[in-house]
Amino acid sequence: MSSTTLPKANFEPWRALVIYVTLLLVTLVITWKLFSLQILEYKNWKDQADENRTRQISVQTRRGIIYDRNGYILARNIASYNVVVTPASLPDDQSDIQRIYRELSVLIDVPVSFRDVEYAKNFSACVPGPGIAQLVELGDSLAPYSPVRIKCNVTDEIARVVREKEMDWPGVSVEIEPVRDYPTGILTSDVIGFLGPIPAADQAEYESLGFVANRDKVGYSGVEAFFNDVLAGRNGTRVIEVDVAGQELRNLLPPVAPIPGNNLVLTIDTRLQKAADAILTSEINYWNNYFFPGTGGVRISSGVIIAMNPKTGEILAMSSYPSYENNRLARIIPAYYYRQLEQDPRKPMLNHAVSDEYPPGSVFKLSTAIGALNEGVIDLNQIIETPGVLTLTESFSPNDPGREQQFVDWTYKDGANPAGFGSLDFFHCIAYSSNVCFYKLGGGYKDEIKNGLGIERLGEYARALGYGALSGIELDGEADGLIPTPRWKRINRGENWSTGDTYIASVGQGYVVVTPLQVLMSAATIANDGVQMKPTIIHEITDSSGQVLTMYLNEDGSITPIPSSATSRRISPFTPTQRWDVTKDKIITNYTCDSGYCEEVGDKKVIQDWVIQRVQEGMRLAITDDKGTLHKIFGGLSPPQFTKPFPIAVAGKTGTAEYCDNVAQAANQCKSGNWPQHSWTLSYAPYDDPEIAVVAFAYHGGEGASVAGPMVRLMMEAYFCLKSLDANPGSVAGCE
Repeated sequence: MSSTTLPKANFEPWRALVIYVTLLLVTLVITWKLFSLQILEYKNWKDQADENRTRQISVQTRRGIIYDRNGYILARNIASYNVVVTPASLPDDQSDIQRIYRELSVLIDVPVSFRDVEYAKNFSACVPGPGIAQLVELGDSLAPYSPVRIKCNVTDEIARVVREKEMDWPGVSVEIEPVRDYPTGILTSDVIGFLGPIPAADQAEYESLGFVANRDKVGYSGVEAFFNDVLAGRNGTRVIEVDVAGQELRNLLPPVAPIPGNNLVLTIDTRLQKAADAILTSEINYWNNYFFPGTGGVRISSGVIIAMNPKTGEILAMSSYPSYENNRLARIIPAYYYRQLEQDPRKPMLNHAVSDEYPPGSVFKLSTAIGALNEGVIDLNQIIETPGVLTLTESFSPNDPGREQQFVDWTYKDGANPAGFGSLDFFHCIAYSSNVCFYKLGGGYKDEIKNGLGIERLGEYARALGYGALSGIELDGEADGLIPTPRWKRINRGENWSTGDTYIASVGQGYVVVTPLQVLMSAATIANDGVQMKPTIIHEITDSSGQVLTMYLNEDGSITPIPSSATSRRISPFTPTQRWDVTKDKIITNYTCDSGYCEEVGDKKVIQDWVIQRVQEGMRLAITDDKGTLHKIFGGLSPPQFTKPFPIAVAGKTGTAEYCDNVAQAANQCKSGNWPQHSWTLSYAPYDDPEIAVVAFAYHGGEGASVAGPMVRLMMEAYFCLKSLDANPGSVAGCE
């Protein structure tokens, strides 16, 4: 047997080198990766690991309480009970789970099962729709240890039953959630407002401040919105450790307690507010039934009553009709109810007292009267002829030959009373509210009054009384009204200003529009001898323990304990803020006028104090003179409502403003010579030492003294009756 020789292996060295180099490179890559992960990127991965095992929980704070001036609660927080299920705490046995679902379903009236999980994804918490099983399954897939809301805002009785059944229903419990409650409801909703979820556009800003979207709420209107930062407080925080399933294990850091919101004390007197609401509603209902007996028809669709202390600017009552029930918006905002409010042509969500604009009619004549007397257009000894109709050659430029236009007085109906009021002095022009007199004072007339006040000078005096600008009251959505100028008309109407425009503006018609608050401010300024106070709804701000805080309202709308500039206004504790004194502050621009055209001189002047006093006398004459526009109302000559004279001296002015807006046009009411009319009345008392000023307005109410006049008298009666009760707490007399 021969031996076989095996061939010699031919192993080249370069192959071994390649293997070694490859192994070395792999080792280096792994080593580098380990070094990078554990050394270079240690902090990043540690942060991610900490994030996975930690949770930051926001602890909801308590929103501040809102009170009226007497300590009556207008807005508070109450407990709302939600039935919740924690998926991870349910029994392991599926049959036990189904039993719990069935028993719970009977109690809270939510189906055990309805549709599927995909359907449940379309619903927010607390919105009816999915069944219990679908809600729990969805919650289990997201966060098994987080409670799932099954039914929200259940009754106290249901909450007690669920708590009693917690041993038999593992995983089912009651969650207590604070919700806003408004004890006065619709009575003060226009002033207080309501809350809503954080808007998507503002979510990032609120989250940076520690608020939680879809849980925390913010103010949407009224003082809830204006003072949201004051009322909201600051949420607390808890940093906890959780396991992989999300179950809480322990606190990682000491908890940060929430800071409660501050409280507001308003200037509103709820008792007077209740009187204003009852007076406004009953008068509107009475007149609507009068015009449309038994049919439910609506003529007067909206109205306003505001009461103010003219010496301090405090709003004592502010009622806007129609309104809305803010308690229906406290927990969720029902889409159907919000849509109903939004589509209502009467605009119930709008605070008509500060956010709506109307022609003022004759209440605006006080601006014309003050301006004409201060500028020397008329003197106290001059007699004005006031026929029922005035014919003016109306021109649009100095070279315009013009055309004849008739301007009638308010007593000139269908050609009746062509003599009008006859010969009147300044005081009786105010007391009788003669249109013709104020046409002449505003625009001049032939040789009788060669140069009237003119629109430029009229605008100066109107703005001095508070028209044409925001008042700065602490309510969102305030309108500024309009005091027109020739430039405004050229820009917005493409026409020159005419003498007829001045005539119409002089009696508060044409392009002049105002808010009811501005009308009240004009009366308060006159009542207060020319001193205009800043209107305010806020009396003071207190912390959660009731201590009064010093707070300032800055120009940018922020509210801070330290003023941001010299123009910041202290709003707490309450200090009356004077805007200006027209008898001392030079705010009236000087003009020279000739043939109805005025040119600015440049310097400024005041309103003489005696001018204010003479206008006050004219307003008083409206009460005391037999033909005064308010004589029947305050003299007890309007049976059956008023059979006795008002016992306190009052001064006032009525207004009847013709209008033709989109509502009137749709109802075919805009008929030449017979346009629909708004009703106005303003008054203040006592005459010698005023402590209350009131304005009443009725949309399409007709003649001012007939509709708005009784509202003002009733408000005066309520105010002085409450004052008497406060002075004599033991009195058994009531204020009806």
